[in-house]
Amino acid sequence: MLFIYWTGLHCITWINILNYDKIQTKNEVIEIYVNDFLRMLKYQRNFSDHSIKSYDHDIHEFITFLKTESLSVQTFKYIDARNYLAMLYERNFKKTTVSRKISTLRSYYNYLADRACVDINPFTALPFPKKEAVLPDFMYPNEIEGLFDSLDQNHKMYERDLAILELLYATGMRAGELISLRLKDIDFTVQIVRLLGKGRKWRVVPFHDRAAEALKNYAEIYSEDILKNDAMWVNHRGGPLTVRGLRHIIDMTVKRSALHLDIHPHTFRHTFATHLLNNGADLRAVQDLLGHESLSTTQRYTHVTTEQLKKTYLNAHPSNKKR
Repeated sequence: MLFIYWTGLHCITWINILNYDKIQTKNEVIEIYVNDFLRMLKYQRNFSDHSIKSYDHDIHEFITFLKTESLSVQTFKYIDARNYLAMLYERNFKKTTVSRKISTLRSYYNYLADRACVDINPFTALPFPKKEAVLPDFMYPNEIEGLFDSLDQNHKMYERDLAILELLYATGMRAGELISLRLKDIDFTVQIVRLLGKGRKWRVVPFHDRAAEALKNYAEIYSEDILKNDAMWVNHRGGPLTVRGLRHIIDMTVKRSALHLDIHPHTFRHTFATHLLNNGADLRAVQDLLGHESLSTTQRYTHVTTEQLKKTYLNAHPSNKKR
């Protein structure tokens, strides 16, 4: 039996490992190597915890498939990848989910190939499913104002919650970028915030006066806890806020409002991009503000809202002109 021992840099081949205990050790080594890949995504490429969880799930789902088909990472070929793709379709996954799983395994095999653990990447030539035309969810201006107005000014953490919502809408930053923010990343003089995004790439995003006022009020009230935790956002116990805590804040705010919407932290990012583009912002400028690698990713937000479409129609149609 061929046994591949993986280290952080190289693969070492062991031959004729036959007994059960050694096979258990092999499985443990494989698990360690998967964990090394996930750590690379987290610490070198700055992936969010949510993304890491998805990668972890997809890889272990693939490993289960290998065991079922009596295959290994090394013996897995392009024809097997085609069979794996067919299996995903048979399970009625959405096309976006299938694309994510294939992308995960393509990245994982690239990682193995870079370390000479495999000769080829069987997922390189595998076609991605045709993308479904799904528009990003966003809020209309009156909806986001209604969300701000629903905040309870008598609540203990009102200043924090207002500052969070204002900054999410003002900058379009990701939830992970917001949570990892520190006070020194914010320049109140010129009103810009420095963000560490995907791929550990820094970018600078401006924010307006309204967000600046909310941030200053919050920072003055909670300055002691902010400095103690070296984190911009604190929870009601004085400790650092988590992504889960952020979702709870938004969920509670939506419940208090009269809005019947499914709102999550990324909705603010979609809303930010949509509102900028609908009001004439340059597409490439919005790409830089969002930290997108590809312009095509930003182009998802160039959909036209019903309100803007109606306004354009009434302004342009001859029959609507006064005679």
